[in-house]
Amino acid sequence: MAHPIVELARKAIEVYVKEHKLLAAPDNLAPEMKQKAGVFVSLHKHGDLRGCIGTFMPMAENLAEEIIHNAIESATKDPRFLPVINSELSDLDISVDVLTEPVPVKSIEELDPKKYGVIVKDAYNRRGLLLPDIPGVESVQQQIEICRKKAWIEPDDPIELFRFEVKRYH
Repeated sequence: MAHPIVELARKAIEVYVKEHKLLAAPDNLAPEMKQKAGVFVSLHKHGDLRGCIGTFMPMAENLAEEIIHNAIESATKDPRFLPVINSELSDLDISVDVLTEPVPVKSIEELDPKKYGVIVKDAYNRRGLLLPDIPGVESVQQQIEICRKKAWIEPDDPIELFRFEVKRYH
């Protein structure tokens, strides 16, 4: 049985895909669901990424609403993929990352690709984010390079670095 946080994400996706309705947050929220935090919802199908969207700072009133919103966005609005359809629902593996607040770092020595996610930001406020502990990402340099590409930041452009931690639920 999946963690209740993952079950909430799954239920939100299923209700939206099947009924085109937004799932309401449960009335009796567990204490962990009352907090505010950034959340990323990642979908995989047969081991391949199928959607990943999130917020690095909280946008909703509580964690439950943040999860519901980002789960639906991940399933239907990730520009890399077509929206999830009903026949795919049973094949989805869902993980939910709850983020700590990003903190600035002065050097790459303060980063670790297995422990910390990274945000890069340039002078034009373009930002790229990469979650921690991504398969195939073994170095801080890889993390930063991926973040730069996501944000369309050139390799030589000056950037600010931020790190965050996640609690990952499967």
